[in-house]
Amino acid sequence: MTTTAPYPAQLVLEGQAAAPDGPIDLAGMYLMHRGFRRDLDLFADAAAAVPAADRPRWARIARRFRLFASVLHKHHHGEDIGLWPLLAERGADPAVLDALEAEHAVIDPLLASVTADLQALADGTGGEPARVRLARTTAELRDALKAHLAHEESDGMTQVQEHLTPEDWHRLDREVFSKDYSAREVPAVIGWISDGLPRDAIGRMPGANPPLVLLARLMARRFARREARIFGGVR
Repeated sequence: MTTTAPYPAQLVLEGQAAAPDGPIDLAGMYLMHRGFRRDLDLFADAAAAVPAADRPRWARIARRFRLFASVLHKHHHGEDIGLWPLLAERGADPAVLDALEAEHAVIDPLLASVTADLQALADGTGGEPARVRLARTTAELRDALKAHLAHEESDGMTQVQEHLTPEDWHRLDREVFSKDYSAREVPAVIGWISDGLPRDAIGRMPGANPPLVLLARLMARRFARREARIFGGVR
């Protein structure tokens, strides 16, 4: 008599909306989502707390936002060109896929607005009007993106579990999601993911092995020191 192997235990992190059961270990997706949620709160808090005249602080925040926006762009680009088309090919619910893709389009102009106002504050050309506008748009970005992440975790990842295989998921990670990162970018992104992450969750990173876990812990400490210089005192 044959028995079916149990599904992998799904990773559940603070703020996560859902973790649909199934054959695919979606820890990599949920780790990225945790980083986005953390950053959204940080940027919204900073926009409300940092004085418009503090140009050096805004310059640091602007550089940090570029990292966030770059990781988010690669993540969404991978979904748009790889994940959603494959799910559509396998017969996933088109209404779910169309809604998730449409949500990406709502987020893009908010990212552009935040980027422009951060640069204006860093340059000293924006003043208080730019800071007030930034406080509003960072809150809008936070709310829109968090809603999208929750939708993706519940409905989107349910479609993944129902229509894809672990082999499909590994191939997408290798050929689509990971491909956009240069060797120079990888350590910084590992630090971004690992900052503040519980130790056991670091071991759930895709491809985790002892050297990678050690690198993740080292880069997380470095990242945390930079975060303190950028965001210290905004909460």
